[in-house]
Amino acid sequence: MGYPNSKEMDSWLNTMPEEVKTSYQRYQRVMDVLTKEPDPIVGQTPKEVIWTKNKAKLYRYQPQMKKTNSIPILMIYALINKPYILDLSPGNSLIEHLTNQGHDVYLLDWGTAGYEDRHMKLDHYILDYIPRAVKKVLKTSDAAEISLFGYCMGGTMTSIFAALHPELPIRNLVCMTSPFDFSDAGLYTNWLDERYFNLDKLVDTLGIIPPDMIDFGNKLLNPIGNFYGPYISLADRVDNENFVNNWKFMQKWLSDGIPFPGEAYRQWIGEFYQHNKLINDELYIRGRKVELSKITANLLNIAGKKDVIAAPKQVEALNTKVSSKNKTYHLANTGHVSIVTGRTAVNEIHPLIDKWLTENSH
Repeated sequence: MGYPNSKEMDSWLNTMPEEVKTSYQRYQRVMDVLTKEPDPIVGQTPKEVIWTKNKAKLYRYQPQMKKTNSIPILMIYALINKPYILDLSPGNSLIEHLTNQGHDVYLLDWGTAGYEDRHMKLDHYILDYIPRAVKKVLKTSDAAEISLFGYCMGGTMTSIFAALHPELPIRNLVCMTSPFDFSDAGLYTNWLDERYFNLDKLVDTLGIIPPDMIDFGNKLLNPIGNFYGPYISLADRVDNENFVNNWKFMQKWLSDGIPFPGEAYRQWIGEFYQHNKLINDELYIRGRKVELSKITANLLNIAGKKDVIAAPKQVEALNTKVSSKNKTYHLANTGHVSIVTGRTAVNEIHPLIDKWLTENSH
């Protein structure tokens, strides 16, 4: 007995009640999305490469309109992501929004780490890459001051950089879902407890940490919602083409992580999660003590109320440490990813960042 062809299936469906036909058509649409349709195109805001260092690239975005804001913005994201999280799709992009509002936007793309990068530490990224990118942005823009934006771990790294370089003309610092206090990191605190988690053995064995391992750990924070939720949502709303398009963009980003260089991972887990050194002024980067109190730039610190990767109390801690006279903490009713892409991001967060930067750039 063989399987029916499409003509036979259509003929059979025509004999069925209307609700059966509708259910089958929805099933077909879901299967097409999952198995036939190509990946969406991301990162479409026009840009040019203005500087490179090893695998890293510095982009300058080229909007259609004149740059009216005199202070450039350098954007820095987490080592485990690809940069298009900040420029996911037209109409759903923080970078596109800021460039269209007249900001001069740059982004430091870390590139994709390979096994040969296993010895890269946070020290290298914070002290060898970010300072040179800042210098290049200031020169290219012919600007006297700069605004820094960091997403997730990128915000933590950017703040460390700012604390180590109080002499640089950093006018504004924007952090979004960036953890600073690791004393209670939710389930991570239990999973990464050094009594049970052999960090050195993991790093020494693998060299670099595979993205699937990072993704699996993040999904375990909410296993039913993260493993099954997206597919249930797709099946439930597959008739909504706008939802389906956004769904494909999100799934592409979530399944498209990059390896974490081993030595940087050893620092990130050991010194931040296991010993909480940053917020307690006990962290040293290349022998230099990091004191967040040395940050004097205007600060906008954004957290997501539903964020389980960087909980609000982990994020808000930065505001209690910096010496900035102008500092704002904003709590959005959203999660770690939906704070940068999606309806809440487009309607609330992107305009908030634009407005705050504009007000603090004159």
